[in-house]
Amino acid sequence: MANENKILTAEQEKKLLQPIDDYVGKIQSKIDALRADGTEKVISLQDEIDSLKKDKIYTKEEKDARLAAAQSALDKAKAVEAQNKDEIAKLIADAENYLKAHYDAEYYQPVCESCKEEKVLAQEKYSARKAELEKAHQENLSKLSDSQEIKDEKYVHKNRLFDAKMEYEKNLQQVKDRRHAAYAHRHHLLDMLRLSKFSFMETRAERWENYKYKFNARQFFLNNGLYIAIIIIFIILCAITPIIKNVPLLTYNNVLNILQQASPRMFLALGVAGLIMLAGTDLSVGRMVGMGMTAATIIMHQGINTGGVFGHIFDFTSLPVPARVVLALVMCILLCTVFTTIAGFFTAKFKMHPFISTMANMLVIFGLVTYSTKGVSFGAIESSIPGMIIPKINGFPTIILWAVAAIIVVWFIWNKTTFGKNLYAVGGNPEAAAVSGISVFRVTVGAFVLAGILYGFGSWLECIRMVGSGSAAYGQGWEMDAIAACVVGGVSFTGGIGKISGVVVGVFIFTALTYSLTTLGIDTNLQFVFSGIIILVAVMLDCLKYVQKK
Repeated sequence: MANENKILTAEQEKKLLQPIDDYVGKIQSKIDALRADGTEKVISLQDEIDSLKKDKIYTKEEKDARLAAAQSALDKAKAVEAQNKDEIAKLIADAENYLKAHYDAEYYQPVCESCKEEKVLAQEKYSARKAELEKAHQENLSKLSDSQEIKDEKYVHKNRLFDAKMEYEKNLQQVKDRRHAAYAHRHHLLDMLRLSKFSFMETRAERWENYKYKFNARQFFLNNGLYIAIIIIFIILCAITPIIKNVPLLTYNNVLNILQQASPRMFLALGVAGLIMLAGTDLSVGRMVGMGMTAATIIMHQGINTGGVFGHIFDFTSLPVPARVVLALVMCILLCTVFTTIAGFFTAKFKMHPFISTMANMLVIFGLVTYSTKGVSFGAIESSIPGMIIPKINGFPTIILWAVAAIIVVWFIWNKTTFGKNLYAVGGNPEAAAVSGISVFRVTVGAFVLAGILYGFGSWLECIRMVGSGSAAYGQGWEMDAIAACVVGGVSFTGGIGKISGVVVGVFIFTALTYSLTTLGIDTNLQFVFSGIIILVAVMLDCLKYVQKK
């Protein structure tokens, strides 16, 4: 049996904490008195000044007068704050030293020991209760002969076991809450003393404690089970590749190759992620790449184009190379944005599902590009362009930096702009967003426009990476890779859920998986099988999370 003598009652725990609270509380009272005319007034007056600057009620003269008065009071408060700074610092140091000397030894550790014993006691009570219920169940079964009565008895027994388990889990949660509250109380005392100013390590320790407290195994595996499985697959691939192909898989050059291949695809995934956030998708991504690649290759082609567009042979060699590079980028963005805007308009205006509008785009784009170019490849671009736009510096492919820039920009748009906040709101609940004054039409079209810009950049970079080779067929299947990367990265098809970090991880996962399987010599068709399984599992886990919330 657990040692019940070590288990603290609520009164005993309060008694252990009382001297600490009394000592720190007295110091806190002195600090509060010193801060009353200093720090607290500084904070209050700064807020007042900020409000006055934004206020449009007062005339300029009134506002200036009020600002001058507030600034004068602020200067006096800052002087008081500076005067009391050293004394406050000494008091804080005194309180912190006391907490270091007494909190753990006299309060927190006894509470932790008590919690350990409580967990043991809860386990023993649970085991005893299960044994008691099992014994009673067997006795009841021995007295029954009717099949329906036996079935009812088993049902009742199952419910009793469930109740016992719930009681056990409730007791464990209470123990967990008690230990966490003891830990958090010290943080609360320090928070009051320091006005929420903590060191980096202290902040990390607090976050780790909160993570442990809130950790749920089922939720963890729902969120990360797929990543764990993929990591295991990569470990297996890294182990068998040297045996089968006599080459290591995880090398510096291979990692750079994976990042290089992932960079243009990052633009596509970031674009389609915004549409999935709206509970939509984009089936035209691959054809956008083919269109952009074709346009970029024609403009940046080395010499006169050998193929034509609607029978016309283009020649851009008279333009300087930098001008051709910029023109190619502009045309890629323009063409992709025009088509995504069309799809966005039909989606927003007529409540058409993006699956339909983007599928129509896919067919139109492929048909137009194939018909106009006869489906031919336009060969290579000027050999100097890759070294100009995406040079390798000491073997490092700078195309990766383009992807990093795209990640930063899209992260900023999603998280720091009104449009980004509206994107989450419309994706989560368009009706509620509309009631809140958000233009669902503008947000939807805006998401499609942003996607078009990113597709244009991605196809342009891919053209430079591949030194041309633009054709209507290029990019086939890329829409599946982009969508799959978003799904694996946690962007939910239910709408309003997703992070840029998840998209980035998803792109790397799929690019690395494709690269690894190719290195092993796995047939491309079998690679589609792997991708399909991963997508299915990812969506299944997402659906489970959604069902759980419901």
